[in-house]
Amino acid sequence: MSASTVITYETSDDGVTLRAALSGELDLAYADDVRDDLTAAAQAAAYRLLRIDVSEVSLIDSYALGALVSVRNAAAGAGVAVTLVNPSPPVLKAIQVTGLAEVFGLPPLDPDGQQGDRSRAPS
Repeated sequence: MSASTVITYETSDDGVTLRAALSGELDLAYADDVRDDLTAAAQAAAYRLLRIDVSEVSLIDSYALGALVSVRNAAAGAGVAVTLVNPSPPVLKAIQVTGLAEVFGLPPLDPDGQQGDRSRAPS
């Protein structure tokens, strides 16, 4: 892992959810390391959910976003669901451009590019 990309982990009290927090720049230079680290962590125990907090990601490129999709797919193969939470503005924009909100368990974006609220019924 690089000095500009950091992952911290925390396990839920019941051991079912693994929380990972990413911070720093996530781009071509570090995406493979992040993908490999997150995938190994998701498959290391009897987790059912991997929640990746991306609120502190200051930059993300398409290669890194693809790496997160790869984490999601590998984890799903092991029976682990992956969601992104608290997307930073750069992550939110990348998700908006690629249409991956639903893939990562995020509410759809409204026409202004803001996260919608799943609890509200469409009008």
